[in-house]
Amino acid sequence: MLATTLQGFTIGLAMIIPIGAQNAFVLSRGIHRNHHLLSATLCSGCDLVLIAIGVFGGANLLAASPLGMALLTWGGVLFLSWFGGRSLLSAWRGKGEGLADSARLMGAKSVLAMTLGVTLLNPHVYLDTLMLLGSLGSQVNESLRPAFAAGAMLASLVWFYSLALGAAALAPWLARSRVQRGIDLLVGIIMLTLALQLALGG
Repeated sequence: MLATTLQGFTIGLAMIIPIGAQNAFVLSRGIHRNHHLLSATLCSGCDLVLIAIGVFGGANLLAASPLGMALLTWGGVLFLSWFGGRSLLSAWRGKGEGLADSARLMGAKSVLAMTLGVTLLNPHVYLDTLMLLGSLGSQVNESLRPAFAAGAMLASLVWFYSLALGAAALAPWLARSRVQRGIDLLVGIIMLTLALQLALGG
């Protein structure tokens, strides 16, 4: 059982670590120490629910709905294009006007709404949790699926809280103008690349 839990943890961490909309937003909250733990909690909480749904049968349901997948994909293309474009604009202007900086004074309700947006409107979240983790988890012996799911869930918790707390600890360095522009540029390129990949695949 421990081996299965470690397997779920390793696979889950590998899927979560690459920079995406969730990670970028949690990072920006940590840099400004602005409800960063709330953002991390929401991201990991959504992951926990989606991982459970995927491992215990949701992957098959999602794969069986072409319309649902199409709506999810094109909604994600629009959202990721907006996210990426705004980040590139911030990097070009160099005045901290991108998502990470314009949101620095966000209240708890705004952070809540934005975190849910970068999570639930992001098709990669569903592909990683429902489809990929769900498909892999469904191949595990039924009695060991809870252990696999627990490992993947633990990976999400460890990653998002580490990202939020790490960004807060390194805030004086990460908040420098040149570093922030570099982050905005990287995030913008990644978001637009994901949007293009989704559009071509969709």
